[in-house]
Amino acid sequence: MTTEPSPYAPTGPDVDAITVNRVAEVTLAFWIMKILATTLGETAGDFLSMTLNLGYYIGFAITFALLGVILWVKIRAEGFHPVLFWTAIVATTTAGTEVSDLMDRSLGLGYLWGSVLLVAGLVATLIFWKRRHGSLSVEPIFTRPVEILFWIAVVFSNSLGTAFGDFLTDNLSLSYLQGAFVTAGVIGVVLALHYATRINAVLLFWLAFVFTRPFGATFGDFLTKPAADGGLSLPREWASLVTLAALAAVLALTMVRASRTAPQS
Repeated sequence: MTTEPSPYAPTGPDVDAITVNRVAEVTLAFWIMKILATTLGETAGDFLSMTLNLGYYIGFAITFALLGVILWVKIRAEGFHPVLFWTAIVATTTAGTEVSDLMDRSLGLGYLWGSVLLVAGLVATLIFWKRRHGSLSVEPIFTRPVEILFWIAVVFSNSLGTAFGDFLTDNLSLSYLQGAFVTAGVIGVVLALHYATRINAVLLFWLAFVFTRPFGATFGDFLTKPAADGGLSLPREWASLVTLAALAAVLALTMVRASRTAPQS
């Protein structure tokens, strides 16, 4: 799924020096890596708060401190760095796991009201982005101010996706596989709408971006939760390492392919 071309490209005499896309190209590999990153974020977040028994407040503090450092480095960097971009995506998904669990289990809001608050935050971010820059397209993003809004929207999206996935399994009592199938079905509908209708591609992108998170979250829970609860009881650290290896493999393949197809100077 791709988005419409960005209308807010910079202009001026030095445009060639700054028109370098700062985010990943939206391709099939993008969505595969997004799902792997969300699965990794779920298992890694639970590893911090549950396996290491740090609790949700400490887990929240650790993940957001790391997220802040990673995003600071990413936004200050010139051009696009695939490893840095996907490291930031993983950091947002891990932080999203801690946000969802903190709201439900420490603040007592529940996954439903937590989802409502996160939807409000995401919508507010996108409205501000649209009014400030005229487009919500992420293909491409050239400037740091737009990239900052992109990452704010990503944090809300991944936190919302986590809360929604937990709502499916905790509040609606779906099994982890059933929750994964439900969210996969939603993603399939969005994909069909993209190819079969004229619905705005940017809207469909953000819908897909949100719903790939609960798919990864419920699948991550399926891997690590006890067998009595419908999971496979895999150790969270091993599930995280295997998912990380898969993400690294896909990323390496995309980087090799990009280097081969890049124009020779």
